[in-house]
Amino acid sequence: MSALFKAIEEKVKGTNKSIVFPEGTDNRILKAAEKLSKDGMVLPILLGNQEKMEQLAAKEGIDLSLCKMIDPAKYENTSKMINEFVVRRKGKATEEQAKEILLDENYFGTMLVYMGEADGLVSGAAHSTAETVRPALQIIKTKQGVRKTSGVFIMVRDHEKYLFGDCAINIAPDSQDLAEVAVESSGTARLFGIDPRVALLSFSTKGSAKSAETEKVEEALRIAKEKDAQLVVDGEFQFDAAFVPEVAKKKAPDSIIQGDANVFVFPSLEAGNIGYKIAQRLGGFEAVGPILQGLNQPVNDLSRGCSVDDVYKLALITAMQAEEQ
Repeated sequence: MSALFKAIEEKVKGTNKSIVFPEGTDNRILKAAEKLSKDGMVLPILLGNQEKMEQLAAKEGIDLSLCKMIDPAKYENTSKMINEFVVRRKGKATEEQAKEILLDENYFGTMLVYMGEADGLVSGAAHSTAETVRPALQIIKTKQGVRKTSGVFIMVRDHEKYLFGDCAINIAPDSQDLAEVAVESSGTARLFGIDPRVALLSFSTKGSAKSAETEKVEEALRIAKEKDAQLVVDGEFQFDAAFVPEVAKKKAPDSIIQGDANVFVFPSLEAGNIGYKIAQRLGGFEAVGPILQGLNQPVNDLSRGCSVDDVYKLALITAMQAEEQ
């Protein structure tokens, strides 16, 4: 395990944060929950049919004795949860509709977080990003002043660590969205011990090309500075101008960013998603996430191709977010 995640383990251990896993019948989740509980990192709350979870655990030789299991269909506080859900949805769901909706493990788990019965949620091993994020947006909602949630990846290789965003949520962000990603990503970077230096990326550096796409990034820079005057941010940059000092001297000699950016804001979801996967597969970086930011309480999304180690690490990050909040 990298030095970064060893440091996160030290932060999280003993804080007794409870993390909900809506996919309690996925063996990757169960294996990660076993390790998390035995290592004393978090209290896993596993959702699903308890008999199925126990059968799968027995088959795989997994010890869940330190984990909590809840079957949404047999939850003892269902009436309270239904009432709170109806109130939270402000007339958009009746009690009968709420009863049906809350049988969905993602909605049920998100309500546990909202009601203070858990500190965070990790899902996505068997669900789409939309199935994980939708309940969070409807129930937990974004923080005041934040229009949209966004998804970032912490990219780690040996002692190098960078933040890439948005690589998971917003398909075609506008200038306001990009500015929010820049500001929120700087806060996420600090959680990982990164002193944020934010680069707004494009196919142009400081006006070397002119188009609606580059103007969008220029406007995002102006808005980001308005939102946080202390933020070290600049753009628009091609990646090499943001990352290579020699290129920065030639292409952006007057910029506050001189090839030393460590937080990269991509101009679109396709660019971000392609970019982090190239760094992961060709560059040998470990990509952990997406880490959702901008929400009132921590909810995070796994890739459906995730490993046990991915689940373990994202749970640690979720617990760290909960502790910081």
